Amino acid sequence: MAEKRDYYEVLGVSRDASTDDLKKAYRKLAVKYHPDKNPGDKSAEDKFKEVSEAYDILNDDQKRAAYDRYGHAAFAGGMGGPAGGSGAGGFHDPFDIFREVFGGQGGGIFESFFGGNSAGGGRSGRRKDGPQRGSDLRYGIEISLEEAANGTEREIEYDRLNQCKACSGSGSAGGGGRKTCRTCGGAGQVIASRGFFQVQQTCPDCQGAGEVISDPCKVCSGTGRSREHTKLRVKIPAGIEDGSRLRSGGNGDYGMNGGPAGDLYIVVSIKSHDIFEREGDDLHCRMPLSFATAALGGETTVPTLEGKATLKIPAGTQNDTTFRLRGKGIKTLGEDRHGDLYVHVQIAVPTKLTSEQRSHLEAFSKSVGETHTSTMEESFFEKAKKFFR
Repeated sequence: MAEKRDYYEVLGVSRDASTDDLKKAYRKLAVKYHPDKNPGDKSAEDKFKEVSEAYDILNDDQKRAAYDRYGHAAFAGGMGGPAGGSGAGGFHDPFDIFREVFGGQGGGIFESFFGGNSAGGGRSGRRKDGPQRGSDLRYGIEISLEEAANGTEREIEYDRLNQCKACSGSGSAGGGGRKTCRTCGGAGQVIASRGFFQVQQTCPDCQGAGEVISDPCKVCSGTGRSREHTKLRVKIPAGIEDGSRLRSGGNGDYGMNGGPAGDLYIVVSIKSHDIFEREGDDLHCRMPLSFATAALGGETTVPTLEGKATLKIPAGTQNDTTFRLRGKGIKTLGEDRHGDLYVHVQIAVPTKLTSEQRSHLEAFSKSVGETHTSTMEESFFEKAKKFFR
């Protein structure tokens, strides 16, 4: 017989590992080597048994103390070791850790494989006739930048599962109610043999509820829920951002067996704008500016989400100069303040000139000459000189 490995080595933990460390290590390895995930793999099955045995010993304070002192010899000769039977001092139920971690539901994958009976003895299948929360729903809505900035209200229409009006949610056409399922005897589970193993699975007739409806409602087929077209007014707050989700509580699918309804989540997308680009609460726009205004200075009109604004242009304004208009951006969500509007000017060069305009422009060009180059030009040519040496 092969020599047993050290239990701490089997679980991959140190000798001073805490109870939580043991649980984490065991849970990971038990899932990895479980026969249900490795059908026909004898090696994985042996490792699963080895892991369960190691955890059974180390998770019990008295057994762990004995093992730390005497090693495997502490459990030789029928001294209440892993093979000593179920109950006090016997084999630890390897599925209890999953029930503890997952709130009493973690053993499902293992119990379905071993027919509802882990090493500690029989457990009846869990029925699914308790209250079940309805599903959450998602609805996408598209709004304009103006609506995002100022807030708006929209009426939306969508389909959801609601309480069946024909049977008032009971699922029964004549009020006969539910009766114990004859297939599973009310357990909600049936056991089928699959070779060496017995497999426990959900009852196909009652779907795990343990009960069936003798006279199912024709509208909802006994589910107590029917699809319904719903209209809902949604308030969209000012300052909302692209991709934001709004939650409308209780407007999802109706719950089962008295469970609460799910929620409706409205996902907001904002259309691209012809003029403005949004960056957080700030807006950006590119505005053409005539050469004359850029050179001589003056005033120009700038569009904003609230209307028009006047912008003063200093003489000698260069292309791509940015001007900032405070408070002309988007309202900050949930706050009484606004972002800013950044105007990036683009010098507009005329593409068509009359002969008179061309003459004046040529005269202007000659009168300026090379002695009146701009600061930008001077800086550029100073940097470029090294390429012509």
